[in-house]
Amino acid sequence: MGDYVFPEDFTWGSATASYQIEGAYNEDGKGESIWDRFSHIPGKILNGDTGDIACDHYHLYQEDVALMKEIGLDSYRFSIAWSRVLPDGKGKVNEKGMDFYKRLIDELLQAEINPAVTLYHWDLPQELQERGGWANRDTAKYFAEYAQLIFAELGDKVTRWITHNEPWVAAMAGYATEEHAPGISDYQTAIQASHHLLLSHGLAVDRFREMGLNSQIGITLNLTPAYPWTDNQADIKAAERFDGYVNRWFLDPIFKGSYPEDMVELYQDKVGGFQKNESDLEIIGNKIDFLGINYYTRAVVKADGKNNIFGYKEVKPKGKEYTAMNWEVYSEGLYQLLTRVHKEYTSIPLYITENGAALNDKIDDDCKVHDNIRIDYLRDHFKTAHRLIKEGVPLKGYYVWSLMDNFEWALGYSKRFGLIYIDYETQQRILKDSSLWYREVIERNGLKG
Repeated sequence: MGDYVFPEDFTWGSATASYQIEGAYNEDGKGESIWDRFSHIPGKILNGDTGDIACDHYHLYQEDVALMKEIGLDSYRFSIAWSRVLPDGKGKVNEKGMDFYKRLIDELLQAEINPAVTLYHWDLPQELQERGGWANRDTAKYFAEYAQLIFAELGDKVTRWITHNEPWVAAMAGYATEEHAPGISDYQTAIQASHHLLLSHGLAVDRFREMGLNSQIGITLNLTPAYPWTDNQADIKAAERFDGYVNRWFLDPIFKGSYPEDMVELYQDKVGGFQKNESDLEIIGNKIDFLGINYYTRAVVKADGKNNIFGYKEVKPKGKEYTAMNWEVYSEGLYQLLTRVHKEYTSIPLYITENGAALNDKIDDDCKVHDNIRIDYLRDHFKTAHRLIKEGVPLKGYYVWSLMDNFEWALGYSKRFGLIYIDYETQQRILKDSSLWYREVIERNGLKG
């Protein structure tokens, strides 16, 4: 088999999120976020971990950018902590917080690394949560004002903007299943939150267009293809409901101008539905320049009326390979997912904005981290990406999750996704074998056959 060579303009990158790496949770005027609050509640995070220090990227960003340059990244995707620049979520700007992101971006540009900025990766200012958080329609307005501020301050140096990372997680894990901040368990509230997250995205795109910036804007969705456990009708229907809950609820309003009717009816029946203005859908459907897709695994589901309001239960097929997150390794799902999005929803450019594997990485006697399983994982997914491009899917870039080991939300520091190993006691950074392999991929712009 021949080599897998990617288009010359293909972007190779890696990604992080502010709360997971920055630390400095109460320094230089930063306000409290919902994750600052949530992680300090006993019993919410494994081992009582918090993001107070995390990878201390706030202080060590220059070292981290130097490592990005050593790996050879074309682009680095990171998020801005809303409460670092607007401690109350609105009103007075914290200049020290803004200056941090200006210094980071300047450092990236000096290293010839293109910054890709995510405006929201789940760390809502706590002050806005006190007012109802994403269940409050006003939060969408405050987000648009925050976005406009960031565009004005950083827009001359950033060419790729992402409004939200995984609004499904922000809404459902935060407001329905209480696994994530703010830790609420109410599906009706979660559905309302999901609508306001999408509305805030559309309002931010409005502000972006009004400002006439010479850059691109999109949104990142976590999408998971659903497969029925058997070919019986009940399991097929269960897979459709999973798809509606995780995928179509966000894809449809962005690209089709409506919520999926089957899910509207289900929510109406189970939790009483949600309030929306029809004009909101026009705003949510504002034209974007690209779609970011976070893909990790597929879902295999069977009918189970007792498990949740959606009547499905996920199944783990036996004899398959799983990561430390207990996620099945299934690169074929990436192919089917992106093919479907391109055919059913949009012809705009696509980016894989997250993909990677959590493993039980250890430092060996030679002070190195030999993560060959991660290399195999990435190789398979890169080959799938190449196949998609060859078949005409407009895939323009690939961001490996994550640049470095970090705070894995409710799982604390127990899971390691990074290309770079972090010793949390000393803050030492160690390039894993996967990062050196990735450097070779970037250098040759592809894989050897």
